[in-house]
Amino acid sequence: MKRDIFQAIADPTRRAILVLISSSALTPNAIAEQFQTTRQAVSKHIKILNECDLLEEKKLGREIYYQLKIEKMKEVDQWLEQFKAIWEQRFSQLDQVLLNLKSKENED
Repeated sequence: MKRDIFQAIADPTRRAILVLISSSALTPNAIAEQFQTTRQAVSKHIKILNECDLLEEKKLGREIYYQLKIEKMKEVDQWLEQFKAIWEQRFSQLDQVLLNLKSKENED
């Protein structure tokens, strides 16, 4: 069963792993060193990220390196886009309220 990307980013440890591997490929051991948890727990998180198709796997000798598939994150960006419009509208309304308050303050 394939998991979806939102299951991957729901966990703070997995989000932290994504940030770690976004700039350079790392081995599971190098990733695990960044957390105060067992390597087995980190391996489980890596497995879930892999099932969500967020990781690119490269084998170099006996080592496996994981790197973020950044294009896969577009799904999250597209989903968030609907909320960006709502927040932009609310910020515009807030700006208008603040301008009105400031102009009334200057009149007094």
